[in-house]
Amino acid sequence: MRLDTLRVTDTVPVDLNSLLHHLEKTIAAACTQAGDAGCSREFEARAKARAQAIERHLWHADGYYADLDLRSDTPRAQLTAAALFPLHAGIATPERARRTAASVRAQLLQPGGLVTTTVDSGQQWDAPNVWAPLQWIAVDGLRRYGEDALARDIAAAFLGNVQALFARDHRLVEKYDADGALQGGGGGEYPLQDGFGWTNDVVLQLLALYPELEQAAPMSNPAPAGRRPAESPSE
Repeated sequence: MRLDTLRVTDTVPVDLNSLLHHLEKTIAAACTQAGDAGCSREFEARAKARAQAIERHLWHADGYYADLDLRSDTPRAQLTAAALFPLHAGIATPERARRTAASVRAQLLQPGGLVTTTVDSGQQWDAPNVWAPLQWIAVDGLRRYGEDALARDIAAAFLGNVQALFARDHRLVEKYDADGALQGGGGGEYPLQDGFGWTNDVVLQLLALYPELEQAAPMSNPAPAGRRPAESPSE
């Protein structure tokens, strides 16, 4: 796949529609709190209709949620991490959540976390990259449906990846490599970025859920090649 092969206008994305459902539910709740019953009814109706459409049109018979291809009017036969957004939004039925979890474990879980797709295209949102926000969507969604073992396995794989690279390089990065080989992710249109709020926040949230996964800090770490040790204030 290349950027010039994308067919954005021919796609109904499962992740975007799940997020819109969440937004509609949030607006409905805010309207209720504000005493606007008409607004609340309108957005509850919108959320219900969207959830029904997701269930009707964005479920693949092989056992996962997927984007709808408007040209063929069928869900795309490619499992991606977007399949977990209906679980995160609370849209999935228990049976479909169970089947999605099984598909994700079999195809997307890697030693360094959950890959976005199974395709290694050289683009940054494909394999072998692991992105922090998608780890959180997965963990949160799976926990909502009682898929606690898989949720913890994803958290453990990602946190191990993050902590291993941090122990060596003293930094967090924007994305990681799925094999956990002490390197950040790659591909795309720009170099790997240090830091990133979503990595920082997801790591903190996962450690709050699974404090036992925090690795003990080493007594001392050599400075990475080409980088001076931090100087003391007196220097």
